[in-house]
Amino acid sequence: MNTELTQLYKAYDEVLNRQSFNEKELDYSILDYHIPLLESIDVVDSGCISVFDLYRRTHVYYSPKYETLLGWNAKIAESDFNYTNSLIHPEDLPKLFKAGIYFMSLGFALPDKFASKDYKTIFDYRVIGKEGKYVRVIEQQLPIEFDKKGNVWLALSMLDLSPEQDLETPFRGRLKNQRTGELFFFPPGEETDQPLSSLTKREKEILQLISKGLISKEIADKLYISINTVNTHRQRIIEKLNVSNTYEAIRYAHERGIF
Repeated sequence: MNTELTQLYKAYDEVLNRQSFNEKELDYSILDYHIPLLESIDVVDSGCISVFDLYRRTHVYYSPKYETLLGWNAKIAESDFNYTNSLIHPEDLPKLFKAGIYFMSLGFALPDKFASKDYKTIFDYRVIGKEGKYVRVIEQQLPIEFDKKGNVWLALSMLDLSPEQDLETPFRGRLKNQRTGELFFFPPGEETDQPLSSLTKREKEILQLISKGLISKEIADKLYISINTVNTHRQRIIEKLNVSNTYEAIRYAHERGIF
């Protein structure tokens, strides 16, 4: 392990240590409620699901679909972080840790810790897939259980293949307030330029077609992709540009000469 990753692991642990748990107050029977629900979602959803215990610092649920979607050994990945980290692109892994440390620090510093339930992180990065080649994934993480003091106890992760398999773009990270729609980008201080630079070539192409009046079905037919993929791109464009709808996205793009 290189020096940078060693330091990041240490910094990651230090952030987690900012939360102090009382094990006697943690009711693990609540997992009996969550796991059957997650298993049923796992059957119908295209992505993978896992739950991380911030007190024990281990996964308490890890979807078998990691094997079918990515070819990962789910049993090993559940408990062995080194195995999982070895499957993440070496350029993206340190950035993934840095973004996690940064956003956790923000969440743990909130005066009302329970307010962190309004936030989710969205990480876009590269991992080794089923064919032994890199693929692009999108991972969303959000807290689902807190202890009595408001500490984040259980965190849910939802990971799926990105609709845009652009392997040249490096790691991208953002934090979204699900109640207000406000976005925070990583690295910090790049909010002004990040929305434009974060749009992929395909997203710009779809936005331009939307601006010409094409509906999702027409765009899907023109680009030989599914309507669902078009709609996923539309939603990601709205999130990245931090606007409310595609009309605002088009206006934003025209004002900045994105086309």
